[in-house]
Amino acid sequence: MSKLASPIAVVTGVGPGTGSALVRRFAAGGYRVAMLARDERRLKDLQAEIPNAASFPCDVADPVALETTLTQIDRSLGTPKVVVHNAVGGAFGGFTEIDPGILRTNFETNVMALLHLARHVVPPMAAADGGSLIVTGNTSALRGRQRFAGFAPTKAAQRILAESIAREMGPKGVHVAYLVIDAVIDVPWARERYKDAADDFFIKPSAIAEEVWHVAHQDRSAWSFLTEVRPYRETW
Repeated sequence: MSKLASPIAVVTGVGPGTGSALVRRFAAGGYRVAMLARDERRLKDLQAEIPNAASFPCDVADPVALETTLTQIDRSLGTPKVVVHNAVGGAFGGFTEIDPGILRTNFETNVMALLHLARHVVPPMAAADGGSLIVTGNTSALRGRQRFAGFAPTKAAQRILAESIAREMGPKGVHVAYLVIDAVIDVPWARERYKDAADDFFIKPSAIAEEVWHVAHQDRSAWSFLTEVRPYRETW
């Protein structure tokens, strides 16, 4: 596919699990993919492995760095058709145990980065006949469990922000959606933590990426905002 014919996708939080799977899925679907993450070496390795993937090292919690990086993407690749905010900041502990600063830090990654990202990419999408902004979340966006005080409030705020943007921009042709991942993602650290778990306890990163692809390409007559995915044996 030629450069001019290839749509652009931007994926934040390109780690070894969901982020990398998203890059592979969109590249396989004919997109040129801009990859954002703090780990420059991982991005360079993926760039060497995946055709049409380009690395843009960036800490999305830094608004200046994020804006600079998005401008670089605009200039080198063009206006994105699909943007996936997959970057996440998390912490676990009771509300009397956590460092209050960690909540603020996670808010910058999960909420403020989404705001800055949307402000940059969504207006050009609307001017270019539409696009999709997909946010990956989890059940902390829907409930505040104990020991999630440093994390759940930011994911709930993230979901509400995404919904606000969706309601404003949907009529202008930009599809904003929130994917709740109710599962333990199959990555090495999770396998180590849940050593006795069966394979069907985990959700596959490739399956998450496939659902993001599906939501990003829904027909305009049947857009969804809130989508949930979980393994078939998950209790919910």
